[in-house]
Amino acid sequence: MTSLLDTKTMHPRDQITVVMRRIYDRVLTTTSGGNLSIRDDDDNVWITPAGVDKGLLKPSDIVCVKKDGTIIGDHSPSSEYPFHLAIYNRRPDIKAVVHAHPPGIVAFSIARQVPDTRVLPQVRSFCGEIGYAPYAMPGTEALGHSIASQFNEGVHIVIMENHGTVIGGSDISDAYQKFELVEVTAKSILYGSKLGKVKVLEDSQIDGQLKQYAKKLPDAAAGNPELSSISREKRTEILKIVKRACRQGLLLGAYGSISTRINEDEFLITPDAISKWDLTLEDMVQVSYGKKDPGKNPDHSVLLHQAIYKQHPDINAIIITQPTYLTSFAITGARFNVRTIPETWIYLQDVQTGGFGCQFDKENGLLSMISQDSPVVILKNECTIVTGNKLLQAFDYLEVAEFSAKSLILSASLGDMIPISDNEIEELGKVMSRWKNYEWKM
Repeated sequence: MTSLLDTKTMHPRDQITVVMRRIYDRVLTTTSGGNLSIRDDDDNVWITPAGVDKGLLKPSDIVCVKKDGTIIGDHSPSSEYPFHLAIYNRRPDIKAVVHAHPPGIVAFSIARQVPDTRVLPQVRSFCGEIGYAPYAMPGTEALGHSIASQFNEGVHIVIMENHGTVIGGSDISDAYQKFELVEVTAKSILYGSKLGKVKVLEDSQIDGQLKQYAKKLPDAAAGNPELSSISREKRTEILKIVKRACRQGLLLGAYGSISTRINEDEFLITPDAISKWDLTLEDMVQVSYGKKDPGKNPDHSVLLHQAIYKQHPDINAIIITQPTYLTSFAITGARFNVRTIPETWIYLQDVQTGGFGCQFDKENGLLSMISQDSPVVILKNECTIVTGNKLLQAFDYLEVAEFSAKSLILSASLGDMIPISDNEIEELGKVMSRWKNYEWKM
């Protein structure tokens, strides 16, 4: 089964199977929990079956409920089919529905609260406000009415009281990306509350930040469409890291960017508005001398990547992302103490926290914070930026930083964190260059 999702050419049963496998492999549903559906151009609904292992779902297991109510398939449709149909009847713009019980969202569901998407500009922009549906018995028309009435208000995401979440999208990729992003956001808020007070942005701050990112690069002149060997090699490097990062939850389909330098004035970067799960070599965008590949759209953070490369010739790879635990520090502004274990201190040295919007401050902003000795910077209510001499090195720093962030959050329930002492740090300094300058191969 292919891991790429092409909503334009793949049959609905294949699309559903790919997305359910992602959800299950990311531990966002259980063997029996959740259901997915797609409404095709003929108003038939393709939906996951009842009583079939979600971890081993096959295209042949998917059930079709025809417009006239006829059921085609080897199984019965999901018992939750009524609320899928209720959503489609209310919202002609919705073509796919994702329903599951991921732990972060369920935590809000059973506390009868809704995560505030204003903690991060990109989440607010992509997910919007979240609706809340009062409890009703699963599989009933009452539940369908409760959920559909919320979708009737224009939202795409609904928290189901004491149940889970249901998300609608323009296609199943869009619905999945919203699902993944809101679950990570919910977890970040939950973990962040262990560190301090979670900060919520004003609408004016969000609008201003999104406008900053809206600035574009001009197109380069049309050139040879054939990829050079070095360009193809770099694209392959990025693609390998993107897939690993998505599987590990270090990069999200809807948010994050990765770039790698080709030479002093050229770099490759992931594109905008394409799910990171489904990137191909040809999707990567080359930026040369301040201009982009014609007809392609690099990630909205491209100008930031360009500025970092220009300011720091020793940096050859950049990852910008919002993984769960580091984002918990971003939305609270809590101090990230690197003196946890030797590897964390040696590799990361000093993880600085920059103010909201500091990446646009040319005088005292991000560019003055980041360096070889400070490869990771957390931006308040934004993201984490990781750099390295090589792409694999930057990815390793990201893994180390996220693991360390998780350990710090988990330790909060045990008491105060006890850092490595000054004497121990001094001893570590003697071996630091040997560890940190390891020649990564990729």
